[in-house]
Amino acid sequence: MSFIPAAGPTVPYLLIGLIAAAVISFVLTPIVRRVAVRFDAVDRPGNRRVNTSPVPRGGGVAVAIAFIVVSIGLLAANAVTPFVTIPASVDGRDLLGLLLGGALAAAFGVIDDSLDLRARWQFAGQLGLAIFAIACGFLVETINNPFGADAIRFVGPFAVAFSVLWIAGMINSINFIDGLDGLSSGIGLIAALTLGTISLTPQVGGGQPFVAVLCFALAGSLLGFLRWNFHPASIFVGTSGVMFLGYTLAVLSILGTAKVAVAMLVLGVPIIDAFWIIVRRLVQGRSPFTPDRGHLHHRLLDLGLTHRQTVLLIYAVCVGLGLLAMLLSGATQLYAFAGVFVASGFVLFILARSGLTTERPELED
Repeated sequence: MSFIPAAGPTVPYLLIGLIAAAVISFVLTPIVRRVAVRFDAVDRPGNRRVNTSPVPRGGGVAVAIAFIVVSIGLLAANAVTPFVTIPASVDGRDLLGLLLGGALAAAFGVIDDSLDLRARWQFAGQLGLAIFAIACGFLVETINNPFGADAIRFVGPFAVAFSVLWIAGMINSINFIDGLDGLSSGIGLIAALTLGTISLTPQVGGGQPFVAVLCFALAGSLLGFLRWNFHPASIFVGTSGVMFLGYTLAVLSILGTAKVAVAMLVLGVPIIDAFWIIVRRLVQGRSPFTPDRGHLHHRLLDLGLTHRQTVLLIYAVCVGLGLLAMLLSGATQLYAFAGVFVASGFVLFILARSGLTTERPELED
């Protein structure tokens, strides 16, 4: 793996963005926790909950604020003293879609954290966010072709449909994997660092240091929050964090030159887990949003792993997929994703049939 010449001079600003966002989210999270307790936005123990004591939710607000504040600060600093070149393919409408869209995602999540909206309203919110992003110019118009040299191109309604599927699907993938302390935020951290690093290589549009800076700012906001969210968590990321993180990762993977194949591979665990869960529930004649213990992390817990061991194991798998994404390029990333997809489905099938795990409708997604 090689880096573009501008990668070296960009590194200090990557670190500034990462550290600044980490400090802000680290400081804000306890404040958000107190506000959540005051307004009774709390997950209480129950037969469908993982936690054994009341835990406030809504920590995604701290993550969103840290990312948006640092991103605006970096954009302002770059306007005064340019340190990265903003690609011609990125304009003000794109930045509005990223930052305002992220704020809207977190705000919608806050409403759900407070009112516990039904799944249909959550899905409507996801579709609304996807449409907003598309209106701001975030369209997936090409992806790598695993069967030929030319990229697969989407035009008109097909580009819109695929983009809606990508953004709403990413949000749901993060939502489905958000079942253990620190799991979704840790996976998001790994994904953001991977997308940022790959943006400094020639394989992504000849290099996009500007996108890398934004990715590292997102990673920092998750890193500061993870201190409070890792097991045993004192605050959950909540729907505000799920909506914000899923939306922001989806949009960052499109910003500039589309990095959808990269994102599919590095986020292979939540994407594949969500797909097989939905398929299994539909085959069983249930709603795809019906909570149960069929997720990968629940299977690992049922095998005897502890809460922390399960999270760390999934982290390790995501790091491995991230390394694959950085070492591979083009269509080979899709080949790798397909291989992981088939292997994961086989493993989940064996676990389900072996009797080593159970499927009790006890835990919420």
